[in-house]
Amino acid sequence: MGQPNTSTRRPRQAVGTALAAAFVVVSSGCGMVGNYTSAARPQLEPISVSSPRLRDGALLPSDYSCEGSVGNPPLRWSGVPGSTKSVAIVVDGNSRTGGEVNWVVFDIDPRTNEVAESSVPVGAVEGRTTSGKVGYAPPCRPRENYRFTVYALDAKVDLAKGASLDRTLKSIAEKTIAWGRLDTTHIQ
Repeated sequence: MGQPNTSTRRPRQAVGTALAAAFVVVSSGCGMVGNYTSAARPQLEPISVSSPRLRDGALLPSDYSCEGSVGNPPLRWSGVPGSTKSVAIVVDGNSRTGGEVNWVVFDIDPRTNEVAESSVPVGAVEGRTTSGKVGYAPPCRPRENYRFTVYALDAKVDLAKGASLDRTLKSIAEKTIAWGRLDTTHIQ
């Protein structure tokens, strides 16, 4: 799919509730997790996110959808703050009606800077998706935009494999110190 593109986005002030009361995402595609009021919200550092198989703003290859059989796409990131204690990845759909969460992986070693195709970093933990599946649940909505977001956290999420989506997202939100995202538009 060509050279990796890099997406670095800063959080915007206008936020809305997405999947859980404590998990806040901006519906426009530039968001953050957190349960901060606008006055108390810290300025988060950006993380650069890229992929050798995805391009920011391009179509999601069908290999990574429910039409394919590959699993999760490869992701790379840089710019994680030195104070990071763990990293998390959340893949979700960005729609006005509230997108589905297709993958949550957390407690990634902060020295890790990529995840390979169809794999989970050593020592990382996967949580449940919106469908209840543990692991990568391939996106199926062809007209949905999909977001691949990497979060730097100031502590481990420290939940068991298969932890509930609400608990996992709340824990990620409470610990986020930096984030970055790669957005895809629809499924190829």
